[in-house]
Amino acid sequence: MRIIGLTGGIASGKTSVAALLERLGAVVVDADRLAREIVEPGEEALTGIVAAFGEKVLNCDGTLNRAALAEIVFSDQTARRTLEAITHPAIRQRAEQRLARLKEAGVETAFYMAPLLFEAGTASRVQEVWVVYLDRETQLKRLMARDGLNREAALLRIASQMPMEEKKRLASIVIDNSGSRSELEAQVLRLWREEVLNRSSREKT
Repeated sequence: MRIIGLTGGIASGKTSVAALLERLGAVVVDADRLAREIVEPGEEALTGIVAAFGEKVLNCDGTLNRAALAEIVFSDQTARRTLEAITHPAIRQRAEQRLARLKEAGVETAFYMAPLLFEAGTASRVQEVWVVYLDRETQLKRLMARDGLNREAALLRIASQMPMEEKKRLASIVIDNSGSRSELEAQVLRLWREEVLNRSSREKT
């Protein structure tokens, strides 16, 4: 099975690209969805997070208080590394299980969407990487607008990830999301036809 990694920076538009690909018929395994699954009540990762950060990161109903946890880890590199040491292995294991099931089901091409594909050391799981790219200032403005953050808070979150320029350099394919929605849709449609459908047809002949 061909596995294409889909990544980018925070607020770069990875989720939008994944949704467009799914609409075209692609199979997408979303690491963000897996990250939510592994911190549900009763999961080992949530137990580990509470042990590391205390019950202040829990809501009254025992679910994870994401805002409280984000406030801790985005301002403290050591805390962020502690969190990643808990969550990354759990996400990796669940992703491998999902991808294995897709392979068994005969799926030819699957996308693995992971914001921290490079940072988490999971790029080796995929055959190629598509990066959704934004220049830094556009990324900053979109993040501030999306999450209601001030400039300083937004810069801290951007700084917690590998720089976009570095991700762009490591990409097999770059999807530039600096423009309009229609421009993004046109890029994704072209890539779907040329890099997935046509390539699959060529490989079968």
